Amino acid sequence: MSTPNIANFTPFISIQDPRLDRKKLHTLIDILIITICAVLCNVDDWEHIAEFGKANEEWFKQFLELKHGVPSHDTFGRVFALLDSSEFEKSFIEWMRLLYQVSDGEIVPIDGKSLKGTYDKDLRKTTVHLVSAYATRNGVVLGQIKTAEKSNEITAIPLLLKMLDLKGCIVTIDAAGCQKNIAKGIVDQGADYVLALKGNQGSLHEDVKLYLDTEYNKTKSSIPHASYETIEKDHGRIETRRYWVTENIDWLDNRIKWEGLKSIGMVESTRDLNGKISTERRYYINSIGADVKKFSKAVRTHWHIENKLHWVLDVTFNEDGNRVKHTQAAHNLAIMRRLALNAVKQDTSKGSLKTKMLRAGWNKAALVKLLEYLFKF
Repeated sequence: MSTPNIANFTPFISIQDPRLDRKKLHTLIDILIITICAVLCNVDDWEHIAEFGKANEEWFKQFLELKHGVPSHDTFGRVFALLDSSEFEKSFIEWMRLLYQVSDGEIVPIDGKSLKGTYDKDLRKTTVHLVSAYATRNGVVLGQIKTAEKSNEITAIPLLLKMLDLKGCIVTIDAAGCQKNIAKGIVDQGADYVLALKGNQGSLHEDVKLYLDTEYNKTKSSIPHASYETIEKDHGRIETRRYWVTENIDWLDNRIKWEGLKSIGMVESTRDLNGKISTERRYYINSIGADVKKFSKAVRTHWHIENKLHWVLDVTFNEDGNRVKHTQAAHNLAIMRRLALNAVKQDTSKGSLKTKMLRAGWNKAALVKLLEYLFKF
């Protein structure tokens, strides 16, 4: 039966053990490796992680110390509550920088997600909220960062940007992240941006909206621009998207305060559902110029972070259903899920993500293969 070499688990080996020496019956590396193996096999709470370890104890003993056997579920929970989540976060990001390099033109959406199960009604404690950067070409989480209590994504995104290597890619963020310092942080990384606009930018949103609506509604606009249209039909629904972008922004007040700003764009989405028609327009500022195909791809691909990351974490990993309420423990376990997701996404064998994870639980060779994707044995 194949087994990994413990020396290959580099990102875990470097993490500091927060426990007192006299309380270390089990090594930290043993606890971390059993946990990542369990999460890869679709096991995601302390009791079941401990049971998973006991059920596979003989296999684990081939490469782990396990001097005192498999830790109890209380031990798993206590260690993850003590573990410095910011250190674990940095280790995760550094490891992904070594494993995966974004390619020129790759779309990298950044967006936040709350761990709903961490909300404590009795203590009136807010949920843990994580901001992630997602490489859409390979479906990999490049990194994540927890927002500080009583803070929001606006303060977290610049910190995350500084930790990533985004040269050559296009970063997309929804309206909450449309901030001057965030635009500058993206450009400083050698990347481009497509940032959604809403009322949080006050006059900028209103000015861009009025200008683009006026030019778009003309029979023939007199300014240089590029346009593109797509039509999708599915289950009785017809959705038409019209993209319109221009570099004609000399009139825009404070444009020089937005680092790298080259164009503004609009998307008009018209949905025909069994004869019932609805229309919506969305507005953007961009550093990519008036390349309408690139603009349309960035806008459409941004939603991958919702559909292929957040949705998968909830449906496949049951993240919102997890009831680990200790903030630091929940945060650390969320990092494990994203590590596991990155590994499973690289598996090209047949079957859904859920099937691949269950297969790893039934077959040690399949589990080792997933570990190889993640730790590059």
